[in-house]
Amino acid sequence: MIRKFIVVAMVAGMGVLARVGWSAEPVASGDPAKPCWPQFRGPNRDGVSHETGLLQAWPEGGPKKLWSVSGVGMGYSSPIIVGDTLYITGDVDKKDLVIFAMDLSGKVRWRVANGKAWTGPWPGSRASCTWDGGRLFHMNAHGRTVCLDPANGRELWAVDVLERFGAKNPQWGQSQCLLVDGSQVLVAPGGPKCMAAALDRQTGQTVWTGEPLKFMRTHAFGGKEVDPPQPDTDKSGYASLTLLEADGRRVVGGCSGRHFYCADAASGKLLWTHEMNPRYEVNACMPARWGESLVFGMNGPLVRVDVAREAVSPHEPLQTPLDFYHGAVLVVGDRIYGASGRLKAWGCVDLKAGKVLQHAEDLTTGCATFADGRIYALCQDGRMALLAPTPEGVKVVSRFAFTDKPKKDVWAHPVICGGRLYLRYHDALVCYDVRR
Repeated sequence: MIRKFIVVAMVAGMGVLARVGWSAEPVASGDPAKPCWPQFRGPNRDGVSHETGLLQAWPEGGPKKLWSVSGVGMGYSSPIIVGDTLYITGDVDKKDLVIFAMDLSGKVRWRVANGKAWTGPWPGSRASCTWDGGRLFHMNAHGRTVCLDPANGRELWAVDVLERFGAKNPQWGQSQCLLVDGSQVLVAPGGPKCMAAALDRQTGQTVWTGEPLKFMRTHAFGGKEVDPPQPDTDKSGYASLTLLEADGRRVVGGCSGRHFYCADAASGKLLWTHEMNPRYEVNACMPARWGESLVFGMNGPLVRVDVAREAVSPHEPLQTPLDFYHGAVLVVGDRIYGASGRLKAWGCVDLKAGKVLQHAEDLTTGCATFADGRIYALCQDGRMALLAPTPEGVKVVSRFAFTDKPKKDVWAHPVICGGRLYLRYHDALVCYDVRR
């Protein structure tokens, strides 16, 4: 059970660090002719789609299937969609990490390798691609980071991030997609040189190197006590960075192996750290934005950090029985929604009131997207559920079996784009029509 929790948390944290002058305003169109989901968790990196005119309930058996394809390789990454092209990654033949470009009927336009496949525990591609300003960015599980021409897959530059910054790969491989912030690509290699660093988006050259996250190690990987404590620097975690601009201050929030942290987005200077001490050094839930705050949470407490021009200010942790660890949570209004493996339920926390609301029972943990008043909850056992927020919490409106052959590793986040729902389970990618 412990190992299962670790891997669910780790692989589900395949988040991308998103670009962005973040805005709460809609940036994606519901027009199927102009779909746009350019990075993991959508235009604003928060899992929220601003499309409307979608089904509020599904017929028995689920929404209409438009097409399905196989052959995209083993993997847990989600597709991204820009214009009339879909990009998805997969490990093929236990040999190569392959980036596929497809049209919106699932036909492959081009494919190109980005280094080696991940053949360690729980094999498969980790990170989704990020599209920004006419370029495509991706990091494989071994830290090989590339910039491609999205029209044909031509490699423009490549960097071994672990080698450049003297970092070691964590136990289950790099799982971060790449945050493109203006002219820079932010990465979080961890290790003795830095926690975060920035690459030039045009050349891949290092723009700045932040400081390492130093701490006194009291427990080894696996939980054995270290006596006496030893000085150490933290590795990268399995969740991706989140960018927040508030009160003229720009910060990134991230999760290292043993800490939550905030760093200055222009220099990598650490502004705040909070040690979590997870037994197997798995932090895998992306920080969420709530107003001018970042909310960190995994396996229990939620930690809110307010961002202001002069300082970042943490609040006392909010204790909750919901162990939000499946990669990311949804923040809609003053509520934070997510799945709890411990409770086997989907639930929410009212951040303003500081209390846990009613749960939707009988659903395994999983990952979710929000659109048109509904939560699209993909459970790791292969069931797809449509949830409705209620004054008391959430309720299940519809559900169907997306796949009947899972090993409880259905971990790719749902994508909603152009009135379509895209679901991925390893080698298969399926597209559904969810328009009214």
